[in-house]
Amino acid sequence: MKTHVHAKRICAASFLALALVLPALPALAQVNSNLYGAMKWRMIGPFRGGRVGAVVGIPSQPNVFYMGADNGGIWKTTDAGSTWEALFNADEDNSIGSLAIAPSDPNVIYAGSGEASQRPDLSTGDGLYKSTDAGKTWQHLGLRDGQQLASIVVDPHNPNRLFVAVLGHPYGPNAQRGVFRSIDGGRTFQKVLYKDENTGAAEVAIDPSNPKVVYAVLWASRVSPWLWQIHHGVAGSGVFKSTDGGTSWHQIGRGLPTVAQGLGRIRLAVAPSRSQRIYASVDGTSTSRGMYLSEDAGQSFHRVSNDPRNAGGFVTVAPDNSDEIYVSLTAWYRSTDAGKTFTAVRGAPGGNDYHHTWINPDNPDIIAVGVDQGATISVNGGKTWSSWYNQPTAQSYHVITDNQFPYRVYSSQQDSGSIGITSRGNDGQITYRDWHPVGGEEYGYIAPDPLHPDIIYSSRVVRYDWKTGESQVVGPQVNLFKGKYRFNRTAPLLFSPVDPHVLYLGSNVLLKTADGGHSWQTISADLSRPNPGIPANLKPFAAHENPLDHRGVIYSIGPSFKSADTIWAGTDDGLIWITRDGGKHWNDVTPRSMTSWSKVTQIVASHFDDQTAYASVSRFRLDDLKPYIYRTHDGGKTWKLIVDGLPENASANVVREDPEQKGLLIAGTERAVWFSADDGDHWQSLQFNLPQTSMRDLVIHDDDVVLGTHGRALWILDDITPLRQLAAAASADHAFLYKPAVAWQIPRNTYSDTQLEPEFSAGQNPPSGAIIDYVLKLAATGPVTLDILDANGKLVRHYASTDKPAPVNPDRLNFPTYWLHPPQVLSAQSGMHRFVWNLHYPSPPALEPYVPMGVIFHDTPLGLTGPPVLPGQYTVKLTVDGQSWTQPLTVRMDPRVDKPMAGLSQQLTLGMQLSQDINRTYIALQQAKTKGEKRPDLLKLNYELITQYNSLYGGAYGGGVDNPSTMATPTTQQVAAVADLKRQVDAMLGD
Repeated sequence: MKTHVHAKRICAASFLALALVLPALPALAQVNSNLYGAMKWRMIGPFRGGRVGAVVGIPSQPNVFYMGADNGGIWKTTDAGSTWEALFNADEDNSIGSLAIAPSDPNVIYAGSGEASQRPDLSTGDGLYKSTDAGKTWQHLGLRDGQQLASIVVDPHNPNRLFVAVLGHPYGPNAQRGVFRSIDGGRTFQKVLYKDENTGAAEVAIDPSNPKVVYAVLWASRVSPWLWQIHHGVAGSGVFKSTDGGTSWHQIGRGLPTVAQGLGRIRLAVAPSRSQRIYASVDGTSTSRGMYLSEDAGQSFHRVSNDPRNAGGFVTVAPDNSDEIYVSLTAWYRSTDAGKTFTAVRGAPGGNDYHHTWINPDNPDIIAVGVDQGATISVNGGKTWSSWYNQPTAQSYHVITDNQFPYRVYSSQQDSGSIGITSRGNDGQITYRDWHPVGGEEYGYIAPDPLHPDIIYSSRVVRYDWKTGESQVVGPQVNLFKGKYRFNRTAPLLFSPVDPHVLYLGSNVLLKTADGGHSWQTISADLSRPNPGIPANLKPFAAHENPLDHRGVIYSIGPSFKSADTIWAGTDDGLIWITRDGGKHWNDVTPRSMTSWSKVTQIVASHFDDQTAYASVSRFRLDDLKPYIYRTHDGGKTWKLIVDGLPENASANVVREDPEQKGLLIAGTERAVWFSADDGDHWQSLQFNLPQTSMRDLVIHDDDVVLGTHGRALWILDDITPLRQLAAAASADHAFLYKPAVAWQIPRNTYSDTQLEPEFSAGQNPPSGAIIDYVLKLAATGPVTLDILDANGKLVRHYASTDKPAPVNPDRLNFPTYWLHPPQVLSAQSGMHRFVWNLHYPSPPALEPYVPMGVIFHDTPLGLTGPPVLPGQYTVKLTVDGQSWTQPLTVRMDPRVDKPMAGLSQQLTLGMQLSQDINRTYIALQQAKTKGEKRPDLLKLNYELITQYNSLYGGAYGGGVDNPSTMATPTTQQVAAVADLKRQVDAMLGD
């Protein structure tokens, strides 16, 4: 798929219908997926790429490249970065650390999952993947417990011989680490270089002139559970070499710094044109770091530069010049004197960290680079580059919505800052016009002011004004990370749902402001553990650490929906607290099973009572990937672990309670989204078409679920009302019609000018119209019909499963068919079905294939559109095998506009009259055609009717008028013109 097309994988799991805790309804536990399986997520963007740690090309195919994004999966371009296609859309792990294409067979690709860097927001993987058809399909090979596969290299002459550098668990010891070799294409592996359970392999390289010579970098490291610290200082790190194809190894690298001298990670590169020359970019202390060079195939090194800007960065040697190297780190650096001096040739202040570089050996002017903001490609030696604003791989930390219409979605984006993006674009899709940074930083919370929709706060704490674009620092201390308060970089910041004046901020204490940050009040003591201790999984790396130097902070805040005085708080070192008096007194209500450094990722109060709360807890930093979600119904006195149905390989990042349906919970883990229909006692997949990636946060906004992924951008699941009616659907005998949500009469697309081309990246709008969901327990034996009736019981629209979409003749179109919306037909098959009524009366027929000028890729109607219905009450009637079900439907006007109902009624009357007259002239013209008659007078009148019809509604229904569509009171001229045209039709065709 291209970036504007969404994944089509549908959740295939099927469950037995049993119970659901619902008031006045029978209880269900596991729910048959046939009752909700037609729902689908839509991706809204932003198309601003996330961190890319691996990018490779194919020398013989200069426009083809692959990139592996951190949590963003694998993407392919065949046009040198103009567009990208997602290759990981099913059950593949989207955390990618390494990529390699077999030089002798470019159809063979190996991908190592698990981010290759040690950082506080990393996600681990589940092993090695392989494609033998250039990325179309993938198979899992093994190394599942390696968690971080940092580097892969393939024999230049044999696609089945490869080496994988496995870094291992970032937070604990494990045996599956080191260098692994396969000679059968990954079916089996041998561990050929292994030091111990604490030392992983960070890199592997093959001598291009002699495949029997292999180099590897071992790195003993461990990530701490506190803010951000990577531990070294344990023996094991260094450079190793094999001269017999990987069977035996010996340590090399005389002259490189030792562990005792502060050695960190080493990045190694062999010069393709001079294989005796090896570069080593070394991270370490100020006295040991720098660029080192070997002229004797790694036996000895000497430091040629101690430039701190690029020490420890990924090194790439130009294929035709061993003196020319590129280092990817804080910027993209080039040296033409073998590493002695460097020039920054690409980058930006404060961002654009570079991670990986690939240079085409057949044409060194073709370069691909992996950056914090995506992948970018140059075909002219770095003079110009492809855009990274076409990759939906943003890494979100937290999401929230405001109360505008359409609502905006706010999030922080790793490496790029903040984002405010509309949930529905006026232009028929969500483009770059619909989002903008909102003054926040890359990893914090965003808090829109409930009373002032143009004012936004973010974690540092910064106040942003949409109208002016101005930002002001309004935090409790000038530098959030230097002062009397301790803060995590994802410090929680959110408004009280009871008192919209109050904004809470979490540090080691809980702070609040009621005047927009002009003053702050401390409403708790230090809620972190006095001595959180050094967890056992840090051994032997933290023997020198003082636990008192590493204290926790408040990581999540759960203000009550019932009382302004009740607040829950969870820390990142494993405590849960509650206050019932606005912060004067706090009680420790931590579940007994929670130990130190268990991170309370979210704690949320119930919408239905003040005794219930839910907490998602991650122990990933303790080398424990199991999910933990807790529930209390007695104010924290007792807690129950509710994880039945959740896999044990993905920690829990968020849990939310549906504000409308008691007992309906939705959770996000490191791999998927889940829901529970029985208050968390049982969980099942809500994944549908989502790629498997880190689901960091979600919120429920009215009838929608808004999701922030940490690598695949932002998504919305429109209209979850079926999930709120599962018990009733499960108890139905033959079929069930869900009560639809409120539908809004909004123009499908107001963009009237030249279209955005299919290559233009854009997010997807919600379905335009009323979403109507129904379930058939068995396939219907006869036609299924759907009728829409107005408040007087008069038929507005009729659909049937026997309807035949009008054929499209490409030979009559002056544009490609890829602009057109796929036909929609009512289904008579078993299962759940989602049908969208466009809130219009039937369309008048047209002699020509009218389309608006402002088309949308795969989402443009063909022909005239019927008159839009008025706001009001309607009835939806489903008929299956002679039995009918009805549900009320409310249609509302766009709340942003104020149009008198009398004027809208007049417009509808005129529109229906024009539609009728268009139909009359169309029929007459068809009759004349069968008789062989030419009626230029009638043809001219038909055209004038259509022109007036388009004028009445603004032109977006087709024809020659290109103004935005609208519902409004007709002008005096329009009223007169419709009457005159009717007189002409009557005179020509009779009354």
